[in-house]
Amino acid sequence: MAKTIIISNRLPVQLQIDNGSINAIPSVGGLATGMKSVHSEGESLWIGWSGLTEEEIPPELEGMIDEALAKHGSSKVKLTTEEVDGFYYGFSNRTIWPLFHYFLEYSEFELDSWNTYKEVNQKFADAILAEAGEDDIIWVHDYQLMLVPQMVREKRPNISIGFFLHIPFPSYEIFRTLPWREEVLLGLLGSDLIGFHTYDYERHFLSSVRRILGLEVSFNDIYADDRVVKVDSFPMGIDYAKFNNAAQQNESLSNKDQSELQRRLNKHKEASPDAKFLLSIDRLDYSKGIAKRLNAYEYFLHKYPQYKEKVRLIILAVPSRSNVPQYQLLKREIDELVGRINGELATVSWTPIWYFYRSLPFDNLIDLYTSCDIAWLTPIRDGMNLVAKEYIATRTDKTGVLILSEMAGSANEMNESLLINPNNFEQIADTIHKAIQMPVKEQKERNTVLQKRLERYNVEKWANDFMRSLTIQSDKDPTYITRRLSVDLTNTIMTQYREAEKRLLFIDYDGTLAGFHNDPQKASPDAALYELLDKLTARANTDVYLISGRDKETFERWFLKKKYNMIVEHGVWLSENGSDFTILENVKKDWFDKIFPVLESFVDRTPGSFIEEKNYSLAWHYRNTDPDFGQKRASELDAVLRSLIANDDLSVLNGNKVMEIKSSNVNKGRAAMRIFTQDSYDFVFAIGDDWTDEFMFQELPETAVTVKVGRQKTQAKYYLDSIKNVRDLLNRFTEEKV
Repeated sequence: MAKTIIISNRLPVQLQIDNGSINAIPSVGGLATGMKSVHSEGESLWIGWSGLTEEEIPPELEGMIDEALAKHGSSKVKLTTEEVDGFYYGFSNRTIWPLFHYFLEYSEFELDSWNTYKEVNQKFADAILAEAGEDDIIWVHDYQLMLVPQMVREKRPNISIGFFLHIPFPSYEIFRTLPWREEVLLGLLGSDLIGFHTYDYERHFLSSVRRILGLEVSFNDIYADDRVVKVDSFPMGIDYAKFNNAAQQNESLSNKDQSELQRRLNKHKEASPDAKFLLSIDRLDYSKGIAKRLNAYEYFLHKYPQYKEKVRLIILAVPSRSNVPQYQLLKREIDELVGRINGELATVSWTPIWYFYRSLPFDNLIDLYTSCDIAWLTPIRDGMNLVAKEYIATRTDKTGVLILSEMAGSANEMNESLLINPNNFEQIADTIHKAIQMPVKEQKERNTVLQKRLERYNVEKWANDFMRSLTIQSDKDPTYITRRLSVDLTNTIMTQYREAEKRLLFIDYDGTLAGFHNDPQKASPDAALYELLDKLTARANTDVYLISGRDKETFERWFLKKKYNMIVEHGVWLSENGSDFTILENVKKDWFDKIFPVLESFVDRTPGSFIEEKNYSLAWHYRNTDPDFGQKRASELDAVLRSLIANDDLSVLNGNKVMEIKSSNVNKGRAAMRIFTQDSYDFVFAIGDDWTDEFMFQELPETAVTVKVGRQKTQAKYYLDSIKNVRDLLNRFTEEKV
C-alpha cells in the first residue's frame, strides 16, 4: 500500500531523556498541527531530526529513541553537533533566512556552511530513499531542505514529490546574489509541485527560474527537461476550531479557575475600564520588526499624548536562535529600548510596555488573545504570520482590532484588518488611533468576515488542497490531450514502420535533434548526431528530410557533404542527395528595406537581441535577453509588425525566443506536402518542437505519425519530453529490422 512520507527539519515530537528513559511529546507547532490530518490518515511516515545530536544520545538509548518515535509514526535523521552548526545555524539561518527576508546585510556566504548544507540534505534524501516505494508520495518542507527533491528524483525518477516553502521567496534581484542560486533552484525543481504561501512568492520564484536557469515557464508550469513542474500558492491556515473552542472555554472559567495571568489582566482592566491593551507576539527575530515597533509606539504616544495612561503595549518575544550573533544583538537592542521608553514615559500608576521574553503555555496565549483589544503585528517581512489568524479566531464576541503589516503573507487574505507599512511611523500612529476609536459595530463587521474565511480555509484544508494538487500533478497530466509516446505506443509505431513498404520522415533540427544555443551559428551537430543521421538515411525504402527554419548556408556547411535531404528557411530551399539548393517557392525580398529598420530599433532597445538575415526572411532573436523583458519586447514587436505587413503577403512566425518574418506562402507544411505527393508513402513521420512545425502536423495526412517535442499545446498526436528522447526514438528506427 502506498504511503505518504513527510520530511521536515524537525520532527512533530520533542524527545526528553530522563533517568535513562525516553519521553516523546507531541509538538504543538504550526506545521505539526497542519500536517496532522495528512500524517494520521492511512499509512504515513514523518522523517526529521530529533532535536538531539549524536553526541547527546547515549548508544544504549538509540533503540529506545527509535521505538518512541515509531509510536508517533516518525523516524529520525542523525546529525552531529558540527552538522547542526553548519547546516541549521549556518547556511539555513545565516544565509537563506536573512536573504529570503531581504536582510542582505546579515547574509553570510560561507563555502563550508554550503557544503555542510548539501551533505545534510543528502542525509535526509538517503533517509527518504531507504523508506520510500515507487508509489509513495513525498512531501518536503521548508528552506532547510531545498536540495532534497532533486536528490531523491535522481534515484527515483518516477516518484511523486511535493515541496512547500514556509518563508517568503525573494525577488530575482535579491535571490541572484546567492552564490549557489542555480543549485538551489535545480534542487527545488526535483519536485512535481512547489507550493508557496502567496502568489507574490510564486511569481518571484518563476522569475528566478526563467532568468537564472533559462527554462520555459507557461503560466505556473515550468518545463524542466522531461518533466513539467507545477508551482502554486496555498495560504496556510490555522486549526480554527482549536483556538475558537479554547477561547470559549476560557470565558466560561470562574475566577478561581482562571490562570494567574488572566486574573492580573482582569484586575488591570477593572482598574482602568477605558484603557486599551495592545498585543504584540513574535519570535525574537529581526524580520519581525520588534525594535521598529517599539520606536513606532513611542512616536504614537508623542503624537497622541491623550492616550498616555490609556494604553498599554504587551510584548511577548519568544526566544529564538539565541546563539546566532544577530539575535543576541537584537535581544540587547530590544531590552534597552523597552527600558528607555518605560523609564522616560512611565508614571506611578502606568507602565507603557509590559515585556515578556519567554515562551508561554497555550492557555496563557489564549488569555492574551481574549483580553487584548488590539493585536499589533507588523513584521518587516513574514512568510505568513499565523498569530494574526489565531487572534481573530479567539475573538468569540467578534470585537477586537487587528493591525497587520502588509509585508506579512497573511495580509493577502485579511484585507478587513487595518493594513499598514511597518516602516511608516506616521501611518502606524494614525492607525493605532483609528483602532482605539473604532466603533464596536465596525469591529464586528470586519471580524465576522475574517472569521468565516479562516474557519473555511483552515490548516487541514490547506494540507488537503496541497496533497490533492500533488496527486493530480503526479498523474501526468490530465490537461494534455496529446498523448506521451509511451513504450507501448512506440512499439505500435515501430510495427507500422517495419511493415511499411515506403517510409517518409521529416525531422526538425533546433530543439529536436540539438539544443538551443545563445549563438545559433554555434549549435553545430555533434559526432553522435552525425552517426545517427548516417544510419537513418542509409535505411532502405526510407526518405529522410531535415526540415528547418535555418538558413541554407549553415545547412550547406553542416550537411551537404553528407548528402542528406534538406528543406530550409521554412520551405524556401530544397536539397536532395547532396545537390545544390533549389528554390521551392517563388518568394520576394523587396520588403527587407521596410522591416529591417524596425528590427534594428528593437535591437537597440533590447540588450542581448540580434537580427539574423536569411535569404528570404528576417529573424529577430531574443534568447540572450532578460526573459520577462524579452517577452514584453516580443509582444510589442509582434503588434508593430502585423500592422506593417497587413497588405504585403507576409507572415510573422513566433518561435522559441525568435520572431521571423517571411512570405505567407512559405511554411513547413506546404514543403512537406510537396515531398509527400511525389511518391506513394505508406508510413509518414514528422517531429518538431516549434510553433513553425505545427504547419507540418496540420498539413500531413491523418495517418501520419506526428510528434511534438515538449509539452506545449499542439496539433501533433504524440509528444516526447526531451531531445534525448527524440534521439532514442530515432535510434529505434535505425535498429528496427525491416
